[in-house]
Amino acid sequence: MKIAAIQMDMAFACPEENIRKAVALVRRAAERQPDVILLPETWNVGFYPKEDLPALADQNAEQTKTTFAALAKDLSVNIVAGSVAAAFADGVHNTSLAFDRTGNCVSRYDKTHLFTPMREDDFFVKGSGISAYAFDGFACGTEICYDIRFPELTRTLTVKGLDFLFVVSQWPDARLPQMHALLRARAIENQMFVVCCNSCGQAPGARFGGGSIAFDPLGNELAKAGTEEEILFADCDTGMIREIRESINVFRDRRGEIYFK
Repeated sequence: MKIAAIQMDMAFACPEENIRKAVALVRRAAERQPDVILLPETWNVGFYPKEDLPALADQNAEQTKTTFAALAKDLSVNIVAGSVAAAFADGVHNTSLAFDRTGNCVSRYDKTHLFTPMREDDFFVKGSGISAYAFDGFACGTEICYDIRFPELTRTLTVKGLDFLFVVSQWPDARLPQMHALLRARAIENQMFVVCCNSCGQAPGARFGGGSIAFDPLGNELAKAGTEEEILFADCDTGMIREIRESINVFRDRRGEIYFK
């Protein structure tokens, strides 16, 4: 499976400009015929405008749904549309939507772990579910940025069976080594491919570091982006998943009955 991660530098608090740019970048990525295209976290507004956030947010995520459902169908490609600030009846969520090749929305995931050091929890509503779906017969899931610091969330997904974890993020450049270490660990301990699409560029109070990356189920680095805007491509040999799980079957040997007592 070939994955494209669009390491986007978005305009802060400019949703219409960003959606035009995101569509153009998805079309550019599709020229290389990947199976899955990823966008980063809150690409529609950046991370994150505190003034007028509800007005800037995508209302009920309708613009994202309409735009990327049509784009996925037109290009015949699976799309994880990063995440967007989306306004619903109960408030603004950090919402990730995934679309299969037919344009069907196969997942809505609202970020469950909000980044309290930057007061994300003061402006966004916490999600309460997980993301599990299929692309081309492979079990997939999505996590958003800070989520990867909580291995319980990832293991909750993987005990149900997961082949690919797609992580969309706005991770600051100062902590990129930690991001890469966490992603590699999630790949190794869960014997799956992990692909992260991070943002880049400057926002008020933070610089986002790029470094989008893909790991195989052994934790080997398949591809890594630099610090500027680019489209990263990673080729994933899916046969590895069965091989590693047959040789070291951690899911058979785990002791679920003694954990979290």
